Amino acid sequence: MRRVEHVMGFPVSVRIDDEDFPRAPVDDLFAWLREVDARFSPFRPDSEVSRLDRGEVRTASPGLREVLDLCEEYRIATGGAFDVRLPGRRLDPCAVVKGWSVQKGADLLSAAGATRFCLNAGGDVIASGGPWRVGVRHPEHADRLCTVLDVTDRAVATSARYERGDHILDGRTGRPATGLLSMTVVAPTMTEADTVATAAFALGAEGVAWAAARENCEVFAVDAGRRVLRSAGFPGVAGPVVAA
Repeated sequence: MRRVEHVMGFPVSVRIDDEDFPRAPVDDLFAWLREVDARFSPFRPDSEVSRLDRGEVRTASPGLREVLDLCEEYRIATGGAFDVRLPGRRLDPCAVVKGWSVQKGADLLSAAGATRFCLNAGGDVIASGGPWRVGVRHPEHADRLCTVLDVTDRAVATSARYERGDHILDGRTGRPATGLLSMTVVAPTMTEADTVATAAFALGAEGVAWAAARENCEVFAVDAGRRVLRSAGFPGVAGPVVAA
């Protein structure tokens, strides 16, 4: 089964290789992502995040509380470099919401019996079963790859400047983080992979060692000087990309 929809501001595709997998869990996956977008988007004035930011909601729902707790955990872990509450700006937990919600969507598929699938959310990939090969885009050339990963039961997330420019800010300064061109993290869950990648990018050059030191995380980064930096266990291989 294969399906693609545009939700949360980016394309989301799913490929499920289990034979005769039912359609309903895939419907549930996309319904869940649409619900998250409606509730947690800071770009929607009627979302829970926007209403909480304006003081119209006093107590966050359990889901939003979980997201905000993760945001605070990473703010502390990065010494304030990762911060979703910058002065003069609206509350924006998108850096956690994306990975958190996509992981929960993958969990829905697994709970329904899917054992081998690839879920790609705007270039961040959950590879269940496997092995799957996932390409990491070159930060300066859209038609090139830096490397190809051979992954099984892992999530791969990249934070970079090539899609949205200098959109990741260093919370310590309030200015764009420019020490890295791209940061890719492989972790057991997309919640961790995506958030660690963004937090490390916000830290700049020091974020490479910070991310690599986190348990169960492997990293591949290109710094502003165009040096390639990777952790010893990063699962890079050569060969064609079959899932990216």
